[in-house]
Formats: sequence, structure tokens, C-alpha cells
Amino acid sequence: MRSADDRRRMGWGARRLVPALMLAAALTPAGAFAQANGPQTNAAAASGPVEITYLALDAPRPRPSTELTPPPKDLGLAGARLALADDATTGRFTGQEFKLDEAVGADAAAVTAAFKARLAAGTRNFVTDLPAPLLLTLADLPEAQGATLIDATSTDDALRGADCRRNVLHMLPSRAMFADALMQYLVVKNWRHIMLVQGKDPADALYAAAIRHAAKKFQVSIVADKPWSFNAAAQQADTGHFQVNTEVSNLTQGISYDVLVVADEADNFGDQLGYRSFLPRPVAGTQGLTPSAWSPMFDEMGSRQLQLRFLALAKRMMTDRDYGAWLAVRAFGEAATRTASADPAAMATFLHGTDFTVAGYKGPPFSIRPWDGQLRQPVLLADDRSLVSISPQPGFLHQFYETDTLGTDKPETTCHMS
Repeated sequence: MRSADDRRRMGWGARRLVPALMLAAALTPAGAFAQANGPQTNAAAASGPVEITYLALDAPRPRPSTELTPPPKDLGLAGARLALADDATTGRFTGQEFKLDEAVGADAAAVTAAFKARLAAGTRNFVTDLPAPLLLTLADLPEAQGATLIDATSTDDALRGADCRRNVLHMLPSRAMFADALMQYLVVKNWRHIMLVQGKDPADALYAAAIRHAAKKFQVSIVADKPWSFNAAAQQADTGHFQVNTEVSNLTQGISYDVLVVADEADNFGDQLGYRSFLPRPVAGTQGLTPSAWSPMFDEMGSRQLQLRFLALAKRMMTDRDYGAWLAVRAFGEAATRTASADPAAMATFLHGTDFTVAGYKGPPFSIRPWDGQLRQPVLLADDRSLVSISPQPGFLHQFYETDTLGTDKPETTCHMS
């Protein structure tokens, strides 16, 4: 899904942070580890370098109708490269070496061939930026059962549910986590009546389903649930704006609601809903007030130094895909550091264990839910100009982990990993 920070990656956030770049301290999570632990021995180096393969499909992605600049070619990959630098900083103190192999295929066949070749060469640590069907195909290969695939970019709930795999972990929040984060905020604001508008793309249906489930979970009433069928591109240029205004006004007329929630992951129409509804109401969901893993507007909890280091490396702002890839490579780095080993089996055991955590610059260190492989973390709620809130919201409590109020909790999971 393309989050709010993807749409503004070269916008106001960059102008806000650039002046502070020269003053930022480059204290990475790895640097913090080194300060706390001091110089280490080189015993771990004897086991060889920690090899990580970044496996991605270079496929065309939906472009929003309002996007004025082409998307960066290194989306996701830039986050992995920054994380490798962070891992290497730790390695200078622990005597470990980290290598990132970038395998980007033009189609599914090329990605599959690259994956099999790495497996044959002994690689077992993979960071993936792949669509769900291809990810599952690779994870189910017999030779992949001893590998660890860290999914850096997918938000599919099915991958954390009925289609979960023991050898796949997930870094970005799921659609269910995004939807729950938004519904919690609406409850706090006492905006309990929403109108839902869903696009035609298959991903829009999945996002809308997550919103419906979250609304029921948090007792938010969906007073209207409508599809978006208007095609603004088919209108004449001189009447297009008028037609859009009329269509949105007609769609929302006669309905009393607090927030207009949109499910438009393909960015076909969501940006056109603001200021055009019959009633003056805020827009939220995939556009407007957007739940996301990362945002250029976020500068709390030490995130500013990560923002600045990424800006210095990539010359743009970090997106959700970059953040997911950064977390994935850092997760492998943390496993290697904590086990003092480059052995993929030892690292995999640690990643699936209760002692694993990784710093994510959004509060306390993140851990992995053992029942579905999902990385626990807060969700940011932001628009194009400001960070509005962070979920879980105050008052939403959990018996064990507050962040488990977001997404699928253990009692309701449909994931049954063998």
C-alpha cells in the first residue's frame, strides 16, 4: 500500500529537515550498542560474514493521479542500504562483517531463479520486497525451508493469517493494524459514525474489509458503505473539476457521518474527496489522515536522527517501504550481534525467540508476535503536513503488550505455523 509518506517523499518534510542535517548526531542503534558494550573481541569474525540478500520484484506499481514526480528507483532498497551501514557500525566493535546482496528481478521467473541460485550458494537470510503470491511460492520451495524470509513491504493480512509460513516474518504493520490504529483514534475523538468509500482495485477491497472489521471491533458505526464508480479521467478537461465536485457531493449527500473513510490503495480517487463532500467532514484512510509505519512528519523518540541519516544517504525522505527494509536488515543484524554468530540457523532461532527485539525509533524496542511472525510496533497517524497522533491510543489496554491492541491478537489468529 502507498502510504502518506510515499506521496510526500520529496515535499515539505525534506525542506523541514535539510537545515538540521549538518547539526545531526549520527548516533545509530549500532553506535548505541557500541557505547554500551565497548570494544568486543573478534571471535565472531571467524564464522565469516553475515550475508543478507535483498530480493525484490521490479514491477510497475500504481501511480497516483495527483503525483507530479516519478517515484524513486531505490524505494525500499535505500532503507536496506542504510541498515547495512548501521549493522557495519556494530560489526566494527563485535568483529563481524555484514554483506548485502541486491537481487532485483524484472519478473517472477527472474526473482525465482535468483532466489534458487542464492539458496544453492548457501544463503539463508533474505529480505523480500515481493507481492504476496510470489512470496508464498518462494517460501514453500523445499530448499527454502531452512531459510528466513523477512517480508519488508507487504501489509497483507492473509500472510499473517491462513497463509502464514514459519519461515516468513513481517516488518510493516498489516492492514488490520492500520485500520485498528485509525478506529482507536476515531473512538478517542468520539467520531463514531463513518462513511466508507471503496475503490475498484482488489487491494481496495482488502483495505475496506480491514476497516469494516476494525469498526466492528471498536464499536464504530459504518452508516454508509459505497463503491466509487466515477471516472474523472473520462471527463473533458474543462469540466473535469466540476464533474468531480458534483460526483463527490452527490455520493455523500443525505448521509450524516463524522469522518469519510476511503479505501483507495491504488490512489485513483482518494485525493479528490477532500473539500468536495456535501457536509464539511475530514477524510481518513488511504488518503487524508493516514495510518502508516513511517512519516516525514514524525520527529519524536529519536526518529529525527534516522530521518536525517536517510536523507543524507538517499537525498529524499524515508517511506514505509524504506522503513520496512531498514527494519528487516537491522533485524538480521541484531540477531547476528546477539548470537555472536553468522550461522543462519542460530540467527533464525533467535529471531523466533522471546529475547529478540529491534529498536525502531517509535518507542520501546519492537518484538515479534510468535503466533503470526508480525513485528509489534506503534502506528503513526499523519496527514501531508503534520503528525496527528500515534496508536495504540491511551486507554486501549492489553494483558501483555499494548501494541497487541493493533491487528490480530493470539486468540483470534487463523495462523497455524507448524
